[in-house]
Amino acid sequence: MGCKNIVLLGFMGSGKSTVGRLISEMLHMDYVNTDSIIEEKTGITINKIFGEKGEKYFREVEKTVVKEVSGMNNSVIDAGGGVVINEDNLNNLRINGLLFCLNADPEEIYKRIKNHTHRPLLNVSDPLRKIKEILKKRGPYYRKAEYQIDTNNRSAQDVAREIAGIYEKAFSKHDKFTG
Repeated sequence: MGCKNIVLLGFMGSGKSTVGRLISEMLHMDYVNTDSIIEEKTGITINKIFGEKGEKYFREVEKTVVKEVSGMNNSVIDAGGGVVINEDNLNNLRINGLLFCLNADPEEIYKRIKNHTHRPLLNVSDPLRKIKEILKKRGPYYRKAEYQIDTNNRSAQDVAREIAGIYEKAFSKHDKFTG
């Protein structure tokens, strides 16, 4: 078996993409973004998918992509924010991956993403309220990740180092018992 994956879960704006790229450089792993793969497969942006085909269609494509990337090895998987709402997705990602949930307060998330227009779930009159609402709904799912990482007031570099350290420790222990 190859090296296990690092799976980054968390709400949009929690730092998954930035942290994921840093970890992949630090640990010489591939970086995979499920939303980018979805856009590649469908030939349209996430925003257009939501607008033209709806969230249900998006979640179906997402489930297929998650199943595919779960079979990879030695990858940092940056999973879309809503991946967690489907138990099958979590189970697939867990088969060959360590799950890390990046957490941030709603106000911090809003500050990070308020100027991003490509966030279909936040194209509403009160985005901060919507963030709080979605976080409340997804919270129990996010808490299913093995590791909870607080990203409030921390640099992406610091968060990436923490996750890389946990990952390396987990597998140096594992190697001692199996090697």
